[in-house]
Amino acid sequence: MAKFKQECIFGIRAIIEAIHQEKEIDKVMLRKGNNGELFQQLFSLIREREIPFQYVPEEVFKPFSGKNHQGVLAEVSPIAYQNILDIVDEVIARGENPLVLVLDRITDVRNLGGITRTAECAGVHAILLPNKNSAKISSDAIKTSAGALYHLPVCREKNLKKTVRELKRRGLMIYAATEKAEQFYTAVDMKGACAIVLGSEDTGIDEDLLVLANEKIKIPQFGKIESLNVSAAAAVIVYEAVRQRN
Repeated sequence: MAKFKQECIFGIRAIIEAIHQEKEIDKVMLRKGNNGELFQQLFSLIREREIPFQYVPEEVFKPFSGKNHQGVLAEVSPIAYQNILDIVDEVIARGENPLVLVLDRITDVRNLGGITRTAECAGVHAILLPNKNSAKISSDAIKTSAGALYHLPVCREKNLKKTVRELKRRGLMIYAATEKAEQFYTAVDMKGACAIVLGSEDTGIDEDLLVLANEKIKIPQFGKIESLNVSAAAAVIVYEAVRQRN
C-alpha cells in the first residue's frame, strides 16, 4: 500500500480549486481510465500549468478508499517555491554576490535534506531543483534538513539548462562538481557571484548541463571508494566558498 509523506488533496474539484489558489503541487496522480468533462478540465489545467502528473494503479488510492477521491490525488508541497531569478536580482541589488546551489537529479530525500541544512548554515542564497527527477520536499526531507527547508529559498524550474543560461547572463560563474574535472575545487574563485552544480551519485550531472559550466571542479580523493556522498561533497565545496568570501 502506498505511503504518503506529504499532505494530499483528493477529488477533481478540490484539486482544480487548489491549482487556481496557487497551491504548490508537487505531482498529480491519476487513475488509468479516468474520463469525463470535469476530469478533462482538470487534465487541461495540469498541462497548462506544467504540473507533473503520473498515471498510477488502483492500489495507490487504497488509503483513501473511504473518501470520494474520484481517482485523482495531488501531493502538496509543505513549502512555497520561489523564483531563482528574482532572488538573484534581489541579492545583487543588496550589493552581495549570489551563491546558489543547483541540484541535478538528486532523488534521495536524505541527501536533499543534508545539502539544504549545510547550505542554510553556510549562507547560500537559494537552492535550484528540476521539476522532475528530484527528491520531493517531504516531511522526511524537512526532518533531515533540521528545518532548514523552511528558511532557505527553494526554487523549481522545468528547464534547468535554460535557467542556468539566465544565471550566466546575470554574471554568475557556473562551477560543476564532477569527477571529469582536471582541477580541484580550491583552484577556482568563488568570491564572486556563482552557482555550484551537483549531480546524482550514480549518473552525475547531465551532459547538456555540464557543457554550460564555466569551470569543472573536483574534490581530491585518496581512498579506494569511488566518490563522496553528494551531501558531503556539497559541504566541502560550499564551505570553500565561505572560506574564500570571509
